[in-house]
Amino acid sequence: MIDRDRLETIIRNAGQLALSGWPGDGHTLEVWEKQPGDPVSEADLAVDAYLKRELGALLPSAGWLSEETADAPDRMDGSLVWLVDPIDGTRDYIRGRHGWAVSVALVSASRPLLGYLYAPSRRRDERGELWYGESGKGSWRNGVRLSASARADLIGARMPLAQSAPQVDDFTIVEQPNSIALRIAKVAADEADIVATMKWGFEWDVAAAALIAREAGAKVTDAFGQPLNYNKRDPRAFGVLATSSAIHDAAVERLADLARDIAGDGSGDP
Repeated sequence: MIDRDRLETIIRNAGQLALSGWPGDGHTLEVWEKQPGDPVSEADLAVDAYLKRELGALLPSAGWLSEETADAPDRMDGSLVWLVDPIDGTRDYIRGRHGWAVSVALVSASRPLLGYLYAPSRRRDERGELWYGESGKGSWRNGVRLSASARADLIGARMPLAQSAPQVDDFTIVEQPNSIALRIAKVAADEADIVATMKWGFEWDVAAAALIAREAGAKVTDAFGQPLNYNKRDPRAFGVLATSSAIHDAAVERLADLARDIAGDGSGDP
């Protein structure tokens, strides 16, 4: 049995470590690009190293898959694996904005068992926002149980976007964190009705948030409406679609042509 109190302490400590270098509090941060358009900071690496050490000590039997650690194939040898994005929403983080979070999920047999998001700079209380989901038991934000959007009409649905565009002019635009995990969490909290991405993404980006949203009553799939599986040899999926359950089928139908145009048959390279 995993020590949940210790796990929460580790995740909060990771968030505070990130906060200690956050430019939004006036700190100077070293930033570079892993590849063009893909920024990373010294804080990403520090938080990743801390979580790898502490989560490894908490549950030595679990494998490890993280955005900031070179992938090791032996993660697939056991039944458990940690999926970690040490700072999801790095662009907001390095710009001193609030749309970033630490994302941690524990996965078994391709499905998340536990999911945590910690956004210490989003001041819902003095310690920020802590989101938590457990398979089959529900999800919470700062101890308050979540109930996802129940919207039944796709037209007019609330969608987190930085700005409007002609193809979504029949949606209602709401605040968009850079973190895809926090955008999905907004559906879990009934602060958005639909989140959709049309690009290849990695398991660590969505595992925790997808569980939190699902346990709140939302539906979360890839862009084609297919289930998201985790700890695959190739840890990618094309897009993510998180919606109220009632509009999911309509959203898949509306996005189908665009998804096929961008991804082909869904199995090609990003």
